[in-house]
Amino acid sequence: MPTPFRFLLLVAAALGVSAAEPDAPSVAVESSVRRGQALYAANCSMCHQVTGRGTVGTYPPLAGSDWLAQNRKGAIRAVVAGLNEPLTVNGTRYHGQMPPALLTDAQVADVLTFVLNSWGNPGGRIIAPEVAAVRAKTGFPTFEALKRASDFRPLPAAPAGFHVAETARLPDFATRLASDRQGKKLFVLGQNGAVWRLDLASKKFKQIIWPTNYSDLRPGDFGTLGMTLDSQNHLWISFNQRLASRPLVTNEIGILRTSVTDADGDPVAPRLWFRTGYPHGIGPYNHGVSDLRFGPDGKLYLCSGSRTDGGEPGTDPQLGQMGETDLTAAVLRFDPQSAHPEPEVVARGIRNAYSLNWDGEGNLFTVANGPDAHAGEEMDHIVTPAAGATPRHHGFPHQLGRIPAGHRWYPHTSEAPTGVSFVLPVENLGPAGLYEGKPTATFTPHSSPAGLEWLGAEWPEAVRNSFLMGRFGNLITTGDGPDAGFDVLQIRLSRTATGDWQARTETFLAGLGRPIDIHVAAGKIYVLEYTRPNSFKGQTGWLPGRIIEVGPKQ
Repeated sequence: MPTPFRFLLLVAAALGVSAAEPDAPSVAVESSVRRGQALYAANCSMCHQVTGRGTVGTYPPLAGSDWLAQNRKGAIRAVVAGLNEPLTVNGTRYHGQMPPALLTDAQVADVLTFVLNSWGNPGGRIIAPEVAAVRAKTGFPTFEALKRASDFRPLPAAPAGFHVAETARLPDFATRLASDRQGKKLFVLGQNGAVWRLDLASKKFKQIIWPTNYSDLRPGDFGTLGMTLDSQNHLWISFNQRLASRPLVTNEIGILRTSVTDADGDPVAPRLWFRTGYPHGIGPYNHGVSDLRFGPDGKLYLCSGSRTDGGEPGTDPQLGQMGETDLTAAVLRFDPQSAHPEPEVVARGIRNAYSLNWDGEGNLFTVANGPDAHAGEEMDHIVTPAAGATPRHHGFPHQLGRIPAGHRWYPHTSEAPTGVSFVLPVENLGPAGLYEGKPTATFTPHSSPAGLEWLGAEWPEAVRNSFLMGRFGNLITTGDGPDAGFDVLQIRLSRTATGDWQARTETFLAGLGRPIDIHVAAGKIYVLEYTRPNSFKGQTGWLPGRIIEVGPKQ
C-alpha cells in the first residue's frame, strides 16, 4: 500500500536558473519553476519522493540524475507516454513502471522545468511546443487522447444476490469515508485535509472543510489518511506533516476533532486534539498514521505505520537512522475524554496497518501492507494488553508472515530481540488472495489491503458474519504476472483448536480502480475508489475516482 499512499507535498526546493539565459527568459524560467513545483508535488512525489531521491531499485532519482541530463526528449516522453523499460541512472539499474501523467503540454513543460532547476540538475527550460512534438510520436499523440484513455472503467460485476451502482464521482483524490451509519449522507476525506459531505439522496457534494481551516497546524503541507464520526457528530481526522526541522527532519502526527456544526448540521472547524512527532522515515517509507476508529471499549484506536521498509538504517543523516521508534509500526489507543491525551501502545511489530476493525464478538483485527521484499500482506489479531502489561509483538521487521524469524528478508534486517515471542498472523486458506496459489499469511504480496468492514447477522447469509477488505493494488511491477489487488475480498474467520486464526477468502468484487476504503451504512456497502485505472499495467494517468454502492437485491 502505498502510504500513500503522494499524500505529503514538497516542502523545499533549490530554484536554480541557467546563467546562460538572458534576463527576460530568466523570469519565464522562474515562473515555470513555481508552477511546476506544485505539479510535481501532486503528480510525481509519490514515487520520486519530495526530495527527488526516488525509491531504491524501483523508481529512479531525479536529483542529480545523469540520465535526465543526457535524455531531454526521453524525459519528456516518460512523462507524456509513460516508461516501462529498464534504465540506468547514476550507475544503478531500475525496473519500475511509470504511467503517463495526465498533464497538458504546458503543465509537462512546467514540471520538467522545475525538475531541471532543482536538486543539482543542470537548469534550463522546456516549453510546451517541445512537449507537443514529442507527444505526437507516442501512443497518445495528444493530451486529449490520453484523457480519453483515463475515463472511468465499467462497474464491476455484481456478486450473486447483490446490485452494483455508481454513487458519485469524486472532486479530489480521497482516502476515507465516514458517516453516522444511517444512510443519509457520507463524509469524504481528501488526501490533503479537505472534507465533503455527500447527500446520498441528491448525490450532491458540499465541501465543509478546506485545508486552510486547519489553523492549529504548523505552517507547511500535510496529508490526511484517517477519519471517523463519533456519536456527538464530531469528525476525528488523523494527519501527518513533514517538517524540515534540524538536526532531523520530523514526521509530525496527530488527531484533529471538529468543534462545531454549521447551519446544515455538518461538523466543521477542526481543532487540534493530539500532536507528537518522530524522525521522518527513511526515504519513501514514512507510512505515518492512518485509520482511526472507536472500539467497543469506547477508546479511540489509531494505526501508526513504519518509518522503514524492513528495518534499514538509511543513508541520509537528516532522516534519522534508528529504525522504528516507540510510536511506529504499532497500534495506538487513546482516551477520547482526555484533555491531555497520551498514546498507549496496544500492539507492536505491524509494518503498515492501513485499516482496523472489530468482528461481531469484539475481536480486533488489522490489515497491513508488507515490504518490497516478496512477503505476504498481513491480517493480524490484536489483543489489547492489561494495564501495565507489555503489548504483543507481531514480528516486523524480524518475522514476516509465518516465515520463522531467522529468515533474512534483507541483509540489513537485525537479529530478533531475545525473549520476545512473535504473534503469528491469520492464515489464509483461500481460494482468493493466496501466495502463488498456496495458503499464506495472509494475502498476495504487494496487494495493499485498504479498508476493512464487518457485515453482521443482519446481512444475507452469503456474507453474514464476515469481513470485507479492499485491496488498493500493487505499486511494484509484477512482471508478466497478473496485477495484485484492485478488488474487494470477503473474509470468513475461524479459530483452530490451538487458538490460531484462519480465513476462508472469496473475491467479492474485482476490477476496481484502487479501492482505498470501504464503509457500511443502512444495509449498503460503499467502496471508495482512489482513482480510475483498474490495472497497474495500464498506460493511463491518474485522476480522482468514485464511490460505488453495493447492496442486496430487493
